Amino acid sequence: MVEGKIISSISGFYDILKEGKVYRTRARGNFRNKSIKPVVGDNVEFDDNGDQLGYLTKVLDRKNFLIRPPVANIDQAIVVTSVVEPDFSAILLDKILLNLEKNSINPIIYISKEDIAGEKLEKVVNIIKDYENIYPVIYGETIKLEQFHKIFKNKVTIFTGQTGSGKSTLLNRINPDLKLETAEISSTLNRGKHTTRQVNLFSFNEGLVADTPGFSSIDLRDIQLEELQYLYPDFIKYQSECKFRGCTHINEPNCAVKNELENKNISIIRYNDYKTIRKELENRKKIYKREK
Repeated sequence: MVEGKIISSISGFYDILKEGKVYRTRARGNFRNKSIKPVVGDNVEFDDNGDQLGYLTKVLDRKNFLIRPPVANIDQAIVVTSVVEPDFSAILLDKILLNLEKNSINPIIYISKEDIAGEKLEKVVNIIKDYENIYPVIYGETIKLEQFHKIFKNKVTIFTGQTGSGKSTLLNRINPDLKLETAEISSTLNRGKHTTRQVNLFSFNEGLVADTPGFSSIDLRDIQLEELQYLYPDFIKYQSECKFRGCTHINEPNCAVKNELENKNISIIRYNDYKTIRKELENRKKIYKREK
């Protein structure tokens, strides 16, 4: 029995990477009976049958798992965020970051399409400055690819972001051998076509990299209302100074987060998005209780 990592899954076959070699396998029949569903990124045990079809025998414990798209054991995520086509959305970016924080995945924000942004660029850059105090931010037009390459070493990295933001285009720039399909933005809908339909891990610069399907909206179904304020690193920095333990930073008196908001140490845009997202989760919770 040997261990490896699933790098591709299609039609019941699993390609497993082990020390630079790829083995094609199928899962044992009892996986279905036990409701075990291997996904790309899983560390697994398998039978090596040489050049013959092998069998995946065990899925090892995951350190994290994303439902959409299904991928496991991720170290970091390049969040590709376009200035235009589709237009920048702070609340969509915040929702992506919340999902990553929930799964203990380190985000790196990548700003794309600066070259065609025109007068919108300055506005977006001013907003992004607030994020630079929390997360690494890379500006696509100024970063040199050899500098960018360094962040992939010994990491499992996914590329995520809104449909049409330029994830596949960026991956093709980083590694032209991938030849990933790209598509134009719809001028009517302000979004792109889904050119990436499944997750595959590619070996790159001593790490593994995945392109993931894009999206036009984010579902926060895995995030509970009670944990929301703990998924904001910029809030956590100050929340120990709040008067009340478990402060939601909304109506409580002597809230350190709201004080720092007034001192401009917390982004007003981030905070307003937080209140909007909080309302969404509150409404979702009420609907769930009524149906039950």
